[in-house]
Amino acid sequence: MRLVDTHCHLDFNSYDGIRDDVVREAAEAGVTRIINPGTDLARSRAALDLADRYPGVFAAVGIHPNSTAGWSAGVLDALRELAAHPKVVAIGEIGLDYYWDESPKATQWRALEAQLELAAALELPVIIHNRDASDDVLDILARWVATLPAALRDRPGVLHSFSAPAAAAGRGLDLGFYLGFTGPVTFKNADDLRRIAARVPANRILVETDGPFLTPHPYRGRHPNRPAYVRLIAERLAALRVVPDEEFAAQSTANAERLFRLPAEPGP
Repeated sequence: MRLVDTHCHLDFNSYDGIRDDVVREAAEAGVTRIINPGTDLARSRAALDLADRYPGVFAAVGIHPNSTAGWSAGVLDALRELAAHPKVVAIGEIGLDYYWDESPKATQWRALEAQLELAAALELPVIIHNRDASDDVLDILARWVATLPAALRDRPGVLHSFSAPAAAAGRGLDLGFYLGFTGPVTFKNADDLRRIAARVPANRILVETDGPFLTPHPYRGRHPNRPAYVRLIAERLAALRVVPDEEFAAQSTANAERLFRLPAEPGP
């Protein structure tokens, strides 16, 4: 079974000292490609360093909403330079977060809209973070999608670690977005999320770990999440959708390749 972990923060300190082992373990589990999104400029640069270090690691560059308090035009210029790296496949992780009070809403909006404009100009899809902000996120995305160049109209991006209500899933899908599912789809009390995941069109579903966070069952609470565990998420989704594991893996991998325009898998 071949899979792509479309969202893992390999640059985070949780992987210090074990990063080589984590990447090797992932490959042994069939997870041969990993997308590492940035959350600020320093972490976007770290994501590029890891993409240079590991053949199967690709990067996204962006400013997470909780890191936007110091947003400026200079930050956008720096992102534009970073995005020129050949292994950058998206702008992200960007979006809105109304749960934490790390950055004013108005600043989050400015940063999101500016990064969306950058993504459109560079013809790169976006990786969207949404926490307690579904209506505003989707309103902004709807305006953005209406202006997209032809190269992005059928692959604008992914609503990462989807956890919003079913109505938000419908709006996102209508806008052309993919939905990414993480460890919570395996949690005991996630029936609503599983009902949404079971109904997502086969050609719009992605699997993610969001490592080191959101470790899936049965490893939840025991240690940091890791890309090899995306297999557990894929197997749970396949069961929900009543399809063979290999069929779901092939479909979700094809979806990731299409959205992020990933090259062929690296050799041994």
